[in-house]
This record gives sequence, structure tokens and C-alpha cells, in this order.
Amino acid sequence: MKILVVVDMQNDFIDGALGTPEAQAIVPKVVEKVKHFDGTILFTRDTHFDDYLQTQEGRNLPVPHCLCNSDGWQVHPDLQPYMKQDLVIDKLTFGSDELGLLLAELNDEEEIDSVEFVGLCTDICVISNVMIAKAFLPEVPLTVDASCCAGVTPATHKNALEAMKVCQVNITGEEV
Repeated sequence: MKILVVVDMQNDFIDGALGTPEAQAIVPKVVEKVKHFDGTILFTRDTHFDDYLQTQEGRNLPVPHCLCNSDGWQVHPDLQPYMKQDLVIDKLTFGSDELGLLLAELNDEEEIDSVEFVGLCTDICVISNVMIAKAFLPEVPLTVDASCCAGVTPATHKNALEAMKVCQVNITGEEV
């Protein structure tokens, strides 16, 4: 079984509160990858609540974003047709233990051959979830398609790709 994990392709990270030109640029590439992926597709959604500014993340990044059920919390409209409700993880932190548990459960049902990651932000949530997957599935090859990811900045995007490469994650889609 092949799995694609689409990390936090939400409006607030694309063209909302924390959007960037780089995030906007990857949307068509992510849509094409999802549209043509032959396997199981999982989505994560960064999820915060009205108390966001009182959380550690909110104190360190005082920009309310991805507030549950807001427009900014929604996955980009072009990706929504590919979302299956039981394969969407609302995560309250950068990395999701629920994602790791779901991957382990799916692997118990049918051996996972590979897990590929795309999405936002390379240097925060993508790298966090890749490392969680690595912990739960240490023998399954993990890949990040760099052309379908964007970081907070281009420099931190590249740094995250280098860090994942050292952790034996395959990086495709651009020269690292």
C-alpha cells in the first residue's frame, strides 16, 4: 500500500494569515499529485481554538490562524474533493501522534510500501510529521516531494529538507 500525507494545505497557510507566495505557488502541484496518486491519501489540518493566544504556540507566534471551522482552517477548495472524512486528522500541535497511530494501524491491516509527504510548512509541520512517521514506521521508506512543499521562508524550507535527508528521508522534486 502507498500512502500520501497532505500536511496542512489550509487557506491560512496559503493566502491567509500566514500565507506566502511560495505556498501559493505549490497549490497546483499538490492538486496534480493528489489527483493522480494511486493509493491512500491522508490529510492533516492544523487546528486551533479561541484560546490560541494563551497557548505556548500563540505566545511564540501571536498570529491567530487555522481557528477551527473558520475559512482559514479549511483545506484549499481544489483539494477538498479528495478528502475522506475518516482520513483527516485535526492536529492540535505541529506533529500528530494520531497520524503515527493511524499509519501503524494501516500497516497492521496491509503492509505499507511507502509514505510520501507534501504540504505546509516544510520547516514546522511537515518535518514534525515526517519524524513521527519515521518513529512509528522505521522500516518504511519515507519521501518528501520538495516541489510540493513550502516553508516559512525559502531558507528554512531548504534547512528542513537537509535535516530530513540526514534522517534517511528521501527528498525528491528539487535539488537539495
